[in-house]
Amino acid sequence: MAIEVKVSSADAATGDAGIIAVLVFEGALEKQAHLSAIDEALGGAVIAHAKNVDYAGRENQVIEVQTLGRLTARRLLIVGLGPRRGMDDARLRHAVAVATRTAGTVPKLGIVLPEKIQGAQLRAAAEGAGLGAYRFLKYFTGDRLPKTQLAEVTFYRQGKFTAVESKALALGLQVANAVCIARDAVNEPPNVLTPDALAQLAKQVAKDGKLKIHVLDKKGIEKAGMKLHYAVGQGSTNEPRFVHMTYTPAKKAKKTIAFVGKGLTFDSGGLCIKPAPGMEEMKSDMAGAAAVIGLMAAIAAIRPDVEVHGILGAAENMPDGSAYRPSDVFGSLDGRTVEIINTDAEGRLVLADALAYARNLGPDLIVDIATLTGACVVALGKFYSAFYTADDKLARAFSLSADTAGESFWRMPIVDEMKEQLKSQIADLKHTGDRWGGSITAALFLREFVGEVPWIHCDVAAPVLGERARGMYPRGGTGHPVLTLLNFVETFK
Repeated sequence: MAIEVKVSSADAATGDAGIIAVLVFEGALEKQAHLSAIDEALGGAVIAHAKNVDYAGRENQVIEVQTLGRLTARRLLIVGLGPRRGMDDARLRHAVAVATRTAGTVPKLGIVLPEKIQGAQLRAAAEGAGLGAYRFLKYFTGDRLPKTQLAEVTFYRQGKFTAVESKALALGLQVANAVCIARDAVNEPPNVLTPDALAQLAKQVAKDGKLKIHVLDKKGIEKAGMKLHYAVGQGSTNEPRFVHMTYTPAKKAKKTIAFVGKGLTFDSGGLCIKPAPGMEEMKSDMAGAAAVIGLMAAIAAIRPDVEVHGILGAAENMPDGSAYRPSDVFGSLDGRTVEIINTDAEGRLVLADALAYARNLGPDLIVDIATLTGACVVALGKFYSAFYTADDKLARAFSLSADTAGESFWRMPIVDEMKEQLKSQIADLKHTGDRWGGSITAALFLREFVGEVPWIHCDVAAPVLGERARGMYPRGGTGHPVLTLLNFVETFK
């Protein structure tokens, strides 16, 4: 759903928005000038109501006030930004998203910003508007469809808006739309989003963004020597696909990053079939690949001076007579052989071939993104993703990008002693280890295929699919961690 974003220095109280949202800092509301005019128009009702309900302006805290015809807008929302000190893009993005989502399907929304919000920071505001306005309505009909939808968001602030700020708003909306591409892909049902459909989505993004793209079908994957990827997809009538997208800057790039996404469009577990409860969530097992597609759409809008490769390994893991089995042994693009232990640990097999392919491109860094292990969810819960890297400098940079994006990541250890668990008696490697520390042994397996190239592994199993809306994330597909990856590219040195 596309929205239009505008800016205005007029009085929001006289605008034509159906709802007005005022973003306030934590503390005394009566001292915040941008709220005073609206409060005065309502006869002091806003601040009086806030005091009655102990409203403090904490991050994403919301109260609603009926305007009773004293304003053009029918409703007024007060949304907290948290403390003035340390105000950053992440808090602004979350607050605007909360305001936009709370406003619902009103056609026009006005958002009043504090004077302190200015300059390039308005990009985060527009990102929040686009992310908060997101709805996945494709399969609703009749009464399930909203009668109206949000079409326009106007940001109000005292003082003149500059051309730089207007450009920042436009860019922010483009970035939000890119994140929503990833959200849509995760929300699509698996009978629609097959491996080929995922490849077609990548083709459309490449066409729109003027990116290069190369796609391998099942025969191409086999011919290329990606035997692990081929094995995972051989039990499904929906054949696997391998996708390579490329962004090349106008000037010669000083750095090159390859992003590799796991694209299991549905994971039944194969012959080691999953239990029925929760299997419906396995349509999101392609969220790593969706994040890479969304990232490439954002890269096409930002046009950084870094060369970026987006690589997707797409397959469907199903249990039929031709499905791969525990105890099977397969070669790989890397040349090493792998003994299959559990067919429900299929993502690392697809990634292994994709990582070896990425390594052969000679990048300065490889980053893989995968809904890889339930062990990660056990360790960190449903709101955090794990990331692994042996490079402390890269770890600091990636953590900073996650903080700037407002997305939750936690660095996990690479425990070399656990590598012994991956030794096979009949092949070069087993692809799983013991139950304990399963996210770590998965990372150790993947590390075998990146060679000497610096590498970050992101295990994003939980936050890609939200059980409820929170902050800038909606219920369902969240688009995590597109914003983190984008900020990392923009700041990569």
